[in-house]
Amino acid sequence: MSASAGIHHVTAICHDPKTNVMFYTRSLGLRIVKKTVNFDDPTTWHLYYGDETGRPGTALTFFAWDGLPPGRNGNGMAVETAFIVPFGSLGYWRQRLTSQGIAHDAPQTRFGESVLAFHDPDGMRLALVAIEGADQIPGWSNADVPAEHALRGLRGVTLMLGAGAPTARVLTDTFGFKASGSEGGLERYRAGADLGTVVDVRTAADMPVGRQGAGSVHHVAFRAADDAAQAEMVGPLKAQGLRPTEQINRCYFRSVYFREPGGVLLEIATDDPGFTIDEPKETLGNAIKLPPWYESRRAEIVAALPPLR
Repeated sequence: MSASAGIHHVTAICHDPKTNVMFYTRSLGLRIVKKTVNFDDPTTWHLYYGDETGRPGTALTFFAWDGLPPGRNGNGMAVETAFIVPFGSLGYWRQRLTSQGIAHDAPQTRFGESVLAFHDPDGMRLALVAIEGADQIPGWSNADVPAEHALRGLRGVTLMLGAGAPTARVLTDTFGFKASGSEGGLERYRAGADLGTVVDVRTAADMPVGRQGAGSVHHVAFRAADDAAQAEMVGPLKAQGLRPTEQINRCYFRSVYFREPGGVLLEIATDDPGFTIDEPKETLGNAIKLPPWYESRRAEIVAALPPLR
């Protein structure tokens, strides 16, 4: 087993890309680090948000599928995506969400950490987790969110499952996470890095199966340092009777996909080459970037995409 450094990115589904960009860049203060298309469906946007370079562990991405009905959380889904904020920043974020008319829950404590949960415009459940020492993690600051309160990257995800034990085996045997306690119906698993290191598993045997759609997570990607580390992770999956895909070139990383036993779609993504492979750090996210195999259709593809502004 090659131990994972945690979560690489989370990919979700939105309805209106314009609203999505405004919320994640203006309300939450993330940087849009790549404007491209879904490589499997070039008629729709694939938008990436993160820190200054969208480094692994900071990226939240969206497929903009206008025709899908709203999703419904349930078993076989990642039902919450959490971000790290500095320890003293939850008060700022409560005030900011309130001032922007973004409904949020009362702060709660999970595993000794203060958590502020809310929803994006499509109903996707998000949370901010105040972490000691997070002010030492680099963040992206724009004119809307001061640097001292900026989101630092992903804390992790919560999975809802009909049976938690088979998924726990994937987390520990394939990704190198370790069980780190239980509380309030959640089983927590942790990796060893500073970003994307928490997966909480909620077992709810009687909960109906969820439905993907606008406001739901499409898949969760875990980090592999390189191709060799990725291949080492694939071995245990096959030994468990799962069926990982062949490696697929996503230009900014190389991916293998599989469904874990509870039904959640997972990915193993390489850290390299990253988002600066086709545009400089200073202008990340400014241009519409297409994979080489779509460049000959650029005019047609770009003309069909809905406007972002």
